[in-house]
Amino acid sequence: MKDNSEGKLISLIIPVLNEEKNLTILYERVRKNLKGFKYEIIFVNDGSYDQSQKVIEKIISGDKSVKLINLSRNFGHQIAISCGIDYVQGDAAVIIDADLQDPPEIIPAMLKKWQGGFDVVYAVRKAREGESILKKLTASIFYRLMRILSGTKIPLDTGDFRLISKKVILVLRKTREYQRFMRGLVSWVGFSQCGIEFTRDKRFSGKTKYPLFSMIKFAIDGILSFSLMPLRIVSIMGIVTVAILLILLIYSLYRTITGQTVPGWASTTVIILFLGSIQLISIGIIGEYLGRVYEEVKRRPLYIIDSIVSKNSQKGN
Repeated sequence: MKDNSEGKLISLIIPVLNEEKNLTILYERVRKNLKGFKYEIIFVNDGSYDQSQKVIEKIISGDKSVKLINLSRNFGHQIAISCGIDYVQGDAAVIIDADLQDPPEIIPAMLKKWQGGFDVVYAVRKAREGESILKKLTASIFYRLMRILSGTKIPLDTGDFRLISKKVILVLRKTREYQRFMRGLVSWVGFSQCGIEFTRDKRFSGKTKYPLFSMIKFAIDGILSFSLMPLRIVSIMGIVTVAILLILLIYSLYRTITGQTVPGWASTTVIILFLGSIQLISIGIIGEYLGRVYEEVKRRPLYIIDSIVSKNSQKGN
């Protein structure tokens, strides 16, 4: 790596939710891969109820470059990342989860790309260790569906593990929508972007924070945040339904004029159920968008900070 790192500050944003057994190992691996750079590490405690806060405070006691932001409750992974982005001071920031599935060892490669002029360097998962076939399949479908539905080109098979430059950080601070899909927002801002392939490790310890229901909600948030296609599909369904009903109407009139019996209860029931299903689906999709508008117009803060802990604050106590 060409060493033009003098004077540059690299920030690490690490959202944390019940990761007490991973934090010390993660810290050591991150620090090892930031040699040659000044760094700050910001842990965002997103409402952990295990010993994560105490573990991080112990790390802080031995490193003045580490800071802990405690949120008042669990606001969600994407909000925790946004909080970290709001508080970083670095010339670039690396977003990495605390579960050790994203290896800190590829951070130097990200930094090299950044030094070469890229504003976003995202990590592309070429393989995913320790994950079920169902999770791999649903993840693959989600990324490809997002690419089809969204007007924003979101890279396939990427997560939130990425480097963003100061330019990107400043733009992201201006985006304050409540329903956040950070990997989509980072793609949306533009600038020069590239990817680095890596093999995602299995979780070192603890439980996944994205069970099936959370994954479905996350996918819905991502699609509705970056695409109007569901609404267009509703419009298309309405046009197709009208066309079908016109054909059925003409057919019924023809049978009546020619003196033939028009099929009764079965056909009527099928048509009613079909129309009812279309209406309920349409109302549901429109309701999702309206719900998001409702959340936005309330203008509540994205998160609430309970406390900020650094080595200086510990000395003050």
